[in-house]
Amino acid sequence: MSMVKEFKAFAMRGNVVDMAVGIVIGGAFGLIIKSFVADIIMPPIGMLLGNVDFSELAVVLQEKTLEAEAVTLNYGAFINTVINFLIIAFAIFMVIRMMNKMKKQEEEAPKTPPAPPADEVLLTEIRDLLKSKQ
Repeated sequence: MSMVKEFKAFAMRGNVVDMAVGIVIGGAFGLIIKSFVADIIMPPIGMLLGNVDFSELAVVLQEKTLEAEAVTLNYGAFINTVINFLIIAFAIFMVIRMMNKMKKQEEEAPKTPPAPPADEVLLTEIRDLLKSKQ
């Protein structure tokens, strides 16, 4: 039973929950970027290059036979994947850069010194009163 309690404590930590949320959002973000590349970026580029559909670009290594499908190197799909990666990597870079900038601003913000303890304030007042009487 102690292993179950340990696992529950592990699974309910803030970091694990935050990580799970990040993975789900990251997966959804990846799908959005994939659609952005395939449906928005690549069609105009393909049109500029003579109505080329990048997702269909491939080199046939072995033609289709009665026994087997064709063997191809799908370099167009690879190009789409590389562009997906570059966009996602850039977006993550910008988010991390922004977070680091905000963290740096917090660290640079002047911190107010803690108030001295009450007994120290009282002793300072007594000292000042004694000085003023002399």
